[in-house]
Amino acid sequence: MRFDLDGMPVHFPYAAIYPEQHAYMGELKRALDARGHALLEMPTGTGKTAALISLITSYSLANPSRPLRLIYCTRTVHEMEKTLAELRLLFAHLPPAASRSLLALGLSSRKNLCVHPQASAAAARDSVDTACRRLTASWVREKAASDPESTPLCEFYETFDRAAAGGDLASLMPPGVYTLADLRALGRQRRVCPYFLARQMVKYANVVVYSYQYLLDPKVASIVSREMQKECVIVFDEAHNIDNVCIEALSVSIRKQTLEGAERNLRRISQEIDRFKATDANRLRAEYNRLVDGLAQRGNLPISDAWLANPALPDDILKEAVPGNIRRAEHFLAVLRRLVRFLDGRLETENVENEMPVSFVASIHSQAGIDQKMLRFCYDRLHSLMMTLEITDTDEFMHIQTICDFATLIGTYTRGFSIIIEPYDERMPDIRDPVIQLSCHDASLAIRPVFDRFETVVITSGTLSPIDLYPRLLNFNPVISRSFTMSLTRDCICPMVLTRGSDQLPVSTKFDMRSDPGVVRNYGRLLLEMTSAVPDGIVCFFVSYSYMDGIVNSWHEMGILQDIMQHKLVFIETPDVVETTLALDNYRKACDCGRGAVFFSVARGKVAEGIDFDRHYGRLVIMFGVPFQYTLSRILLARLEYLRETFQIKEGDFLTFDALRQAAQCVGRVIRSKADYGMMIFADKRYSRHDKRSKLPGWILSHLHDAHLNLSTDMALHIAREFLRRMAQPYDKTGSGGKKTLLTEEDLQNMAEDAMEM
Repeated sequence: MRFDLDGMPVHFPYAAIYPEQHAYMGELKRALDARGHALLEMPTGTGKTAALISLITSYSLANPSRPLRLIYCTRTVHEMEKTLAELRLLFAHLPPAASRSLLALGLSSRKNLCVHPQASAAAARDSVDTACRRLTASWVREKAASDPESTPLCEFYETFDRAAAGGDLASLMPPGVYTLADLRALGRQRRVCPYFLARQMVKYANVVVYSYQYLLDPKVASIVSREMQKECVIVFDEAHNIDNVCIEALSVSIRKQTLEGAERNLRRISQEIDRFKATDANRLRAEYNRLVDGLAQRGNLPISDAWLANPALPDDILKEAVPGNIRRAEHFLAVLRRLVRFLDGRLETENVENEMPVSFVASIHSQAGIDQKMLRFCYDRLHSLMMTLEITDTDEFMHIQTICDFATLIGTYTRGFSIIIEPYDERMPDIRDPVIQLSCHDASLAIRPVFDRFETVVITSGTLSPIDLYPRLLNFNPVISRSFTMSLTRDCICPMVLTRGSDQLPVSTKFDMRSDPGVVRNYGRLLLEMTSAVPDGIVCFFVSYSYMDGIVNSWHEMGILQDIMQHKLVFIETPDVVETTLALDNYRKACDCGRGAVFFSVARGKVAEGIDFDRHYGRLVIMFGVPFQYTLSRILLARLEYLRETFQIKEGDFLTFDALRQAAQCVGRVIRSKADYGMMIFADKRYSRHDKRSKLPGWILSHLHDAHLNLSTDMALHIAREFLRRMAQPYDKTGSGGKKTLLTEEDLQNMAEDAMEM
């Protein structure tokens, strides 16, 4: 369909549109007009992706003087593929002249795009990267030119390189939408490398879909996203955890194994230096001269040689000369050895230590003789040295890279970080496992360059409540900040708060109550009653793996698990990805064949974040407890202190906000479209308190009736039966009268005319 939005023609790939999609597009257009950032919460299953890509593509076509490029960031490859499928549908509905000129593509790692038979066979991502470098590095190709018999090359990369040199890449990738599978098929058909082709074509594409890390992790962003212009519109989809992604991008952990691996790496690099001194001393001399001029003078590296970039250095530092005492390769190695010995000594502690970067850098200077400027340049100096020594198997050098990453971060930042040294994990005090953790507390450090560089950044998700906390956490000012509700012709969502069991004993996962046999039994009875009454799939979320293991074990001893399995099969998520994928597959089969199944999962796990339990795969979600973080974690305590001092966010407010967004994310898995229906049970007495409940998204709260706030197991069972009976009745999908939930072109025209008359 095609309709007018504030005088701008919008192309939409479906015959009808939801009212909230129309309102969402209106807010998005206002943000684009104002050239500012937007924070938009849209209920799950209401077509956020279709609304976003339709509006931004239409806006770009309607304003040829301001051609916008859309950078769409997702968390998983699965979400990337879904977005590209929506784009393909949209492009099919655009005017032929427009669709013939637009290019949209997905970009992922070599592991997902490589088509070389040997390189792509490697199991791990780092191994694929290394296999690729062995075939494509510039020095390998120089050697192959003089000795083609004994030096294998990648024919796919050679085709790409010839096309790039001849300025002929556009002919290899005509306009259209390219999913990862399409790119691989194109690579095999044209005998060209899909990974490097996609990397190069990102500069010219109208729409690029890739992972958060390509913009938020400075090491990756400065390689992949360096060419992006200010006019790009950046969209972070499913961005409720964006602050955690930013923090992880700038945090580093160092253990004994890391230091032992770093020492092995240094021995190998030392051998390589000796070999080069004997055979090609000029290379080392040329590198020294280059470092005198500054890191920025390294010139444009071939695309196949690009390594992970510096995690922190701003451009002005890159123009400085590298400190004289780390320019020579052997001097730099001596500095790294002293740093590794210093860190090894710090790991020998018997007590927990918490330091700020300034005092830690001072102690490195006094004990190891390494000053702040040398630390700041460690990462780039290592990169330069590995390039000079022609090292391709970079996966073997991950340990020394981690040490240099750590050094550069503590040498660059003085605020927003702390270094925490723990001799053992508090949950297993008998096992000595010392760790140095450089923990970032300020999410705005990683995302600030994105806000500063691009005119419009859109942060959107189904669970952004309370929405006013995100601007404070990420330290930015959105021009549009709005939360939308879901328009429904029937109440197809039924949230309930269960506070006590059938025996009227309160239920909660509070630390002093969670192992109480009465609570464990009541949780088990709740699940047993629901499995007997609810058809198809039931998904249960627990607060942690250890709690899930404990309660499932107790249910087994009480005989509750056997009773549950009389009604439905039981599948469990584990930390192992392969096992979990197999369990999910079998869970779906059990639901498909009518047997029904129960899936046990963990809040903050893989399933809670990216798997949809739509239709018969999820008729009920039970959230056992409130998924608070482990509040004795020293990293969390340090972050809470920083948030309180810097952004005036109280500890309790942040912990509740974080737990409730995770709970909302878990229960949101059950409803993925308006034709779907499902129930949500929040099984913990704390959800009945207003301060906890009010932080749930508006689209859940609008269906949470007062009568459903303080339920026992038998009352919840009665409500569930009534709800399922109601859902079995036929209903009008489009809505009628004043409650229309599907708007056609005619409806939109009438709305526009009414608005003009008013």
